Amino acid sequence: MQLPNWVSSRIFKAVHGNNLVYNTCWEDPRLDRVALELDGDDTLMVITSAGCNILDYALQGPKKIFAVDMNPRQNALLELKIAGIKKLDYSKFYALFGRGRIPDAAEVYRTKLRSELTPHSQAFWDRHINCFRGTSFRRSFYFHGTSGTFAKAANLYIDKVLKAREKVMALLESKTLEQQQEVYHKDLQKKVFTKLVKWIVSRDGTLSMLGVPRSQRLEVEREYDGGIGQFIEDSVETVFTKLPLADNYFWRVYLTGEYTRDCCPEYLKEENFNKLKAGLTDRIHIHTGSILDFLNRTDTQISRYVLLDHMDWLSSFSKPILQQEWQAIVDRASPDCRLLWRSGGLKVDFVDPLEVTVNGQTKKVGDLLTYHPQLAAELHEKDRVHTYGSFYIADMRKA
Repeated sequence: MQLPNWVSSRIFKAVHGNNLVYNTCWEDPRLDRVALELDGDDTLMVITSAGCNILDYALQGPKKIFAVDMNPRQNALLELKIAGIKKLDYSKFYALFGRGRIPDAAEVYRTKLRSELTPHSQAFWDRHINCFRGTSFRRSFYFHGTSGTFAKAANLYIDKVLKAREKVMALLESKTLEQQQEVYHKDLQKKVFTKLVKWIVSRDGTLSMLGVPRSQRLEVEREYDGGIGQFIEDSVETVFTKLPLADNYFWRVYLTGEYTRDCCPEYLKEENFNKLKAGLTDRIHIHTGSILDFLNRTDTQISRYVLLDHMDWLSSFSKPILQQEWQAIVDRASPDCRLLWRSGGLKVDFVDPLEVTVNGQTKKVGDLLTYHPQLAAELHEKDRVHTYGSFYIADMRKA
């Protein structure tokens, strides 16, 4: 491994191995709901991340959801959300995860939530529940964790350097695309994307805070005119000028530190909270470890896989693990299996050539997959997050 790759890999592992990275999911479940076509017979395996999307999938009523993550802190966050759904009324729950702050967070945690958690999650939240108090410099849970720290720094830049808070709020409150375009192009674009800012957001250390490994950056650098700095600027411009912001809770929470009742993940809406409280969370089973470890330990057939973008990293630094993972995916796949994944790159060329054994025969993964490129492209264009380079939907056939 070349020295820059080694250094970047060590930084990425240090960030991910010692911190809560994602305090909210950064994948649009609206796309996933269309792509997954869930019903009551489906069993999902999903990378946990912040757990928001797992709760979204639970609202679709699948039989079972396995939430799998190597970072125990991510699973601790999902556990806390499930505990809140079970033990809190809607107003308290929304204060915690909608506004990201509640003055009596420690008391609510001690008396209502702690007993619902596993010992590891108890140990984590015993130390970190004050992230929800809202009394610190960060004032919101959504300004904690590594992605939240980046968001807080961005807000300080907006408020103290650009002095553009009024314009940012005008952008978020715009009623039409025309209003969004006017505010963004006239008041924000040139101020925000200076050469210095482009340089900062292109650094591996900065990107690691957002969960982006060096391998993803290099993929974009190879394929996108202007490199990752230009890719980020163009992605932000698309979000703010071509997609309605009225329901874009992804960007709202990082630009303000909180959601609104009308602009929030589905699990934070009162009617959906009540559905989850009625027992849907009992279908969620949480596992800390790798996808490979989980699949090797279960005999359950999986009909839906949501793999996020983790293969970007494995393809560069742990290709043998990626090969073994796909063998396990194939071994556990149901006859009607569908897979979703995302990539920081504009195209993925490392999945199809992987070799797996099916019924005693060696086959390439690409020979087992039927892709849906048109549907994936149509959905990707509507992605409210719009930070991924590509999106994939594929059915698996093993016969």
